[in-house]
Amino acid sequence: MAFWLLTALIGISVVAFLVLALLRRPGAAPQTGENPDLAVYRDQLKAIDKDVARGVLAPEEAERARLEIQRRILEADRAAQTVQPVQSAPRAATVTVAALCAVAVLGGSFGLYMWLGAPGYADMPLKARIQFAEELRESRPRQAEAEQAARLPQAEADPRHLELVEKLRQTVAERGDDLRGYQLLAINESALGNFIAAREAQAKVVELKGDAASAEDYAALADLMIIAAGGYVSPEAEQALTEALRRDPGNGTARYYSGLMFMQTARPDMGFRMWRGLLADSTPQDPWYEPVMSQIAEAALRAGVEFTPPMMAEGGGALPGPSAEDMAAASEMDAEDRDAMIRGMVANLADRLATDGGSAEEWARLIRAYGVLGETGQADAIWKESQGVFAGREADLALLRDAARAAGVLQ
Repeated sequence: MAFWLLTALIGISVVAFLVLALLRRPGAAPQTGENPDLAVYRDQLKAIDKDVARGVLAPEEAERARLEIQRRILEADRAAQTVQPVQSAPRAATVTVAALCAVAVLGGSFGLYMWLGAPGYADMPLKARIQFAEELRESRPRQAEAEQAARLPQAEADPRHLELVEKLRQTVAERGDDLRGYQLLAINESALGNFIAAREAQAKVVELKGDAASAEDYAALADLMIIAAGGYVSPEAEQALTEALRRDPGNGTARYYSGLMFMQTARPDMGFRMWRGLLADSTPQDPWYEPVMSQIAEAALRAGVEFTPPMMAEGGGALPGPSAEDMAAASEMDAEDRDAMIRGMVANLADRLATDGGSAEEWARLIRAYGVLGETGQADAIWKESQGVFAGREADLALLRDAARAAGVLQ
């Protein structure tokens, strides 16, 4: 109610100013003071008398000049005495225009709000939004429901391939604990577009491996679950992602899908943070790079964060790093030379950031690089320096904090 009263008061105030300006009757502006032209002409008459007295001007010429100046004085005086009345519009027309302005301002404002606004929509402070996101996350559909709703079409396949896959199905069903068989079955079912069957086979792989199941195993399981559900991250898929990240916090597949899960559950702030960190650690060759690049701008917008994608090298590519030739050369070096080469690249990045500056992604990469090299002191120094460089930019600082944790300088 207070909102409507306040907006009505503002609207009425604006209309009142407009109507008063329209209804005010203009009057003739009074002439005050002497016309400045008259004073000039009188000075000219005095100057003529002085010129005649000094013999500079002949009497005949002086007389003609006086007549001309006197004529101009009469015209100037006549113009000064004439006041042109200001024409005003008819009263009825003025009232009509004022009424139309009032209707346009008040009615237009109300109409625009009804069209673009959200009448009756309650405020949603941060705490309420987080609570809503948690409720949405807890109540979202399970994996089976999502798979039933997705109903993905199966790919056409060679009949001989189908026959071989059928034999593989029978074999693993008979043996029950054939780990390699289930691994092959998951791959082949996925190739045929049977993602539900592929997900079931991969789940069996994880079950058979038990505690030995790796982050890649769980990430592959989550991947198949999400594909089978049409791109939806179910609670079961989230659990698989959690297991993957528990085993390997840097797993790219799990980090990408975790960000997607946050985007689907009304937490774009968490999704953006997850994807931004992943982007800083990725190259264009990584399978999740393009999906992240295509969605991170929207994630930043929804999170209310100003974001510019990572600086691209000339001609495209990711942040500066070792080229294919560098990697080939490094593979042929012994351990000592390879370590020296890597340290040289890290030093070059550090020098460039110290002299030219760089994006938060580049600073995060440097912190992580020092962590990998075991130089936690250097990583800590860069982390502390970066806090000053990016002070007040919370999104950048969050990315840098993640890098500092990965480097072991933050708990």
